[in-house]
Amino acid sequence: MKLQNKTAIITGAAAGIGAASAALFASEGARIVAVDIDRELLRHVSSQLEKAGANSLAVPADVSQRSDVETVLRSATQKFGRIDILFNNAGIVPTGKLEATSEEQWDRAMAINVKSMYLFCHAVIPGMKARGGGVILNTASATALRAVVDRACYTTTKAAVIGLTKSMAVDYVRDNIRVNCLCPGTVDTPSLADRLAAFPDPAEARQTFIARQPMGRFGTAAEIAQAALYLVSPDSEFVTGVAFPIDGGLSI
Repeated sequence: MKLQNKTAIITGAAAGIGAASAALFASEGARIVAVDIDRELLRHVSSQLEKAGANSLAVPADVSQRSDVETVLRSATQKFGRIDILFNNAGIVPTGKLEATSEEQWDRAMAINVKSMYLFCHAVIPGMKARGGGVILNTASATALRAVVDRACYTTTKAAVIGLTKSMAVDYVRDNIRVNCLCPGTVDTPSLADRLAAFPDPAEARQTFIARQPMGRFGTAAEIAQAALYLVSPDSEFVTGVAFPIDGGLSI
């Protein structure tokens, strides 16, 4: 029970990496605050956590809005008293070259992928400092380590996540707050399925995506969740400021 008596906020918790991490963290004893904008999927995840005996709270929220973030923190603190772990996992994957990216798309991606992390960190860090420490984990991407075609905006947001992670790690190391980020490769999630479905030939697109993976397959949400568990648990107490690739060799 590596996370016994710890409270973890997980954004983007309704599907994919977030849902897998919520289930895994709960199995290791954590109290879960599951956050997502999709109310229906969030209810499903909350139900699954309850069936598994987890102590959890589901809070629908737009992570790019300060008022929603404040609601999450208020609800979490009222129920559990403290926040020990913040997993900033929510994000979107805009596609296309820079010239094909509208200003609206750019601003939305920056708001969800980067500003949301600022808002949540800004909200939880004072409490972590007052209680003597905590752990923050952010989801970046392997594309921030090795660019791929048609991901200009996405790659920029995830590179910003790495920069933010390293800056916070050095700023708060003396406060016993560890800050790291995950850099997943292509992961077989509902989000990926939606992106593939937008291609004229989804099956062909799937094979093209797989072909760029050195291991010849996608990662799984469960695999990424295991890496997340390591980075938020006492097993990684000497680790901070790391951009952790878990990408099947994509960023080599």
